[in-house]
Amino acid sequence: MTMAHSGARIGVVDDHEQIVRGLRATLVEQPDMTFAGGAATVPDLLASTADLSLVLLDLRLDDDSTPRDNIGVLSDKGIPTLVYTSGDEMYQIREAATAGTLGVVRKNAREPDLLAAIRVALTGDTVAGVDWASAIDSDHQFVDLSPQQRRVLQLYAAGESQIRVAHELGISSDTVTDYVNRIRDRYRSAGRAAPTKIDLYKRAIEDGWLPIPRRRRRA
Repeated sequence: MTMAHSGARIGVVDDHEQIVRGLRATLVEQPDMTFAGGAATVPDLLASTADLSLVLLDLRLDDDSTPRDNIGVLSDKGIPTLVYTSGDEMYQIREAATAGTLGVVRKNAREPDLLAAIRVALTGDTVAGVDWASAIDSDHQFVDLSPQQRRVLQLYAAGESQIRVAHELGISSDTVTDYVNRIRDRYRSAGRAAPTKIDLYKRAIEDGWLPIPRRRRRA
């Protein structure tokens, strides 16, 4: 029988219950860690507890939240994150890296490697790893937009008209046109031209500004 103990409080956000259960089983065996809670979304975890030393965060969740949003919410509460992912979608790893996560651990990592990464993250240091390094260093084509450019792209690329985008953001239609042209210039300069609205939609998905459309399951 495992003895109860105190230690760094680790939270888990993953919408696969078996992953949460597996991590709980691993963490409760550690003398310097405590499993503080698990949930399918960041808001659900924070609703149960915000007293967290670190959160293991999956990148793609069923609530269609983005890694940037989730890491931002946790960071605002002073909670660092360590990404725990299958690593299938590099753009999401890149987004998490630029949003400030401390590192990336794959779900197929050996338990000693996972625990070592958690302990490094708990010190506040970056967890060195191939996925995290490649997301930062090799992706020279990533286009980082200003917050307002991002909002314009999200609305416009998702199908809103320029007039509707202007209304939503409280700016003029001419200003929206100027933002869209600047965004296109940024992508063209990065070698990822987006001359059409469909192209902008694709770029927004690639860079994590819009969620990947989910395929509908057949009945």
